[in-house]
Amino acid sequence: MIDLMTAIQSLTPKAECVVRDNTTIEWHSADITQPTQEEIDAEVIRLQATYDAQAYARSRAAEYPSIGDQLDMIYHNGDGGATFQAAIKAVKDKYPK
Repeated sequence: MIDLMTAIQSLTPKAECVVRDNTTIEWHSADITQPTQEEIDAEVIRLQATYDAQAYARSRAAEYPSIGDQLDMIYHNGDGGATFQAAIKAVKDKYPK
């Protein structure tokens, strides 16, 4: 879950502040305008949607064979890479976009 600090850093990367209990903001950057609560809430929603949309990619990355194993499949199986392609396709089919 995206927290307030992540949203604030996304909106104002150079700002300095402290967020306590993910609810109270102590703003320390007098030269940078503090985002409104509405702007922060909207950014939390946007960042969460972006994160959620990439769930398939994180799942795939965790299940793909290691690069070494992929190269071994291509080199050792003598099937022109069919074993390698099948292994990758199985993961992609399990976690479609």
